[in-house]
Amino acid sequence: MVDILRFLKGQRKIVALTAYDYSMAQILPDCGVDVLLVGDSLGMVVLGYNSTHFVTIEDMIRHTQAVMRGEAKASGSSLVVADMPIGTCDTPKSALKHCRRMVAETEVKAVKIEGNAEVCKVVIDSGIAVMGHTGLKPQTAQKMGICGKQTKEAQAIFDEAIALEKAGCFALVLECVPSSLAKRITEKLSIPTIGIGAGPDCDGQILVTHDILGLFTDFQPKFVKQYGNVRQSIEKAVRGFVGEVKSGVFPGDVHHS
Repeated sequence: MVDILRFLKGQRKIVALTAYDYSMAQILPDCGVDVLLVGDSLGMVVLGYNSTHFVTIEDMIRHTQAVMRGEAKASGSSLVVADMPIGTCDTPKSALKHCRRMVAETEVKAVKIEGNAEVCKVVIDSGIAVMGHTGLKPQTAQKMGICGKQTKEAQAIFDEAIALEKAGCFALVLECVPSSLAKRITEKLSIPTIGIGAGPDCDGQILVTHDILGLFTDFQPKFVKQYGNVRQSIEKAVRGFVGEVKSGVFPGDVHHS
């Protein structure tokens, strides 16, 4: 799947979404999603934290295991990528330890590391496929928002993108960068870029699944488009159940022996 993703650059757009559990990981591959990212965003949309900073390696392993089981049951197939959480890849030694543990305990085929080309190279050289990440890096960012508006910052992001490709990353997430910068990087690199808040010229796009389904309502970034309102569907179904239990309609004769 890693090689297929590389091949898709220039052929068609790559589609990626987040997945955190068994059931969603069964559904998304059958819809044509190429990449399932077990993102550390689960800290906010699943665990209820106000940032990704509280997510542990144990959290990521448990959810990646669930996603791997779900993807294996799907009719379609997607590449599962596990986000490495804050504090696990600060040094090459730490990155090797935690990435090896992630792969050993989940059988995931690739991990994602924010920035740090030197660390990525060490992990890649050990035989683990790495998806790079530059632009806004939520684990270390002082504030959220567009990165690379200023010339110096834009050049730093551009240089890091090149360094991550040189390190051996098979793909690169570009988060919250101006579309002009994303286009420049995409045209320069031979590996696919996957944008989130980075305009239309990346080789692919990724969003948080809970955002496009209307499940997470604490906040919504400007770059998100909502494609459904599953929250309303859940509320309707649950209210129906509540009403039938209280009125004695459920369970009916067909629901028990």
